[in-house]
Amino acid sequence: MSEVPQVVWHQSSVGTEERNRRLGQRGCVLWFTGLSGSGKSTIANAVERKLFDRGAYTYLLDGDNVRHGLCATPQILASIHGESFAKRFGLGFGPEDREENIRRVGAVTQLFASAGLICLTAFVSPYKRDRDRVRDVVTGEHGLPFIEVFVNTPLEICMQRDPKGLYRKAIAGEIPNFTGISDPYEPPTSAELELAGSGALPDALADEVIAFLIARRLISSET
Repeated sequence: MSEVPQVVWHQSSVGTEERNRRLGQRGCVLWFTGLSGSGKSTIANAVERKLFDRGAYTYLLDGDNVRHGLCATPQILASIHGESFAKRFGLGFGPEDREENIRRVGAVTQLFASAGLICLTAFVSPYKRDRDRVRDVVTGEHGLPFIEVFVNTPLEICMQRDPKGLYRKAIAGEIPNFTGISDPYEPPTSAELELAGSGALPDALADEVIAFLIARRLISSET
């Protein structure tokens, strides 16, 4: 039986605090969570634009976008790597696939934040356990700020919006394991920031996030 190679963490010669000083900000993770149609992607994009315009260094990971590469579906991988590879590494939308999807994304957010970037994410991330595990990796293992932003929009409002027609398909039985219809959403119980997704406009909600970051001294108050 062959020996499994030992995996050892190698410390970088350039530390996170050095990177923070160079960039003039604190690397952190802004984790937007909420139902499909809650407005999390729209708000996260508005926040990133405001941060970018202020001179901040950022990167936004969007739920749909990472499904084209980092967390590609079996259908996407099959056309490139073949059926066997796709079956092993492709991610669907069942509970275990969603767990691995969030684990991969969480690992990437930790890398970005360690590099001094403000990493924003926009994922339904329906299970509290998975979000808490990402928090533990970011804060517990690496001591980086993790801000959970709960975009609290009632299900009925999300269903009315339904920009992609997903709720309609889920109700018709065309999409299995759909959060809010056939799969649960576990809302945060102690999010750092909660936004009323059915109230103010996205731009105003983005301003709330910016004000929070300034208050936490993660970015400068200077424009």
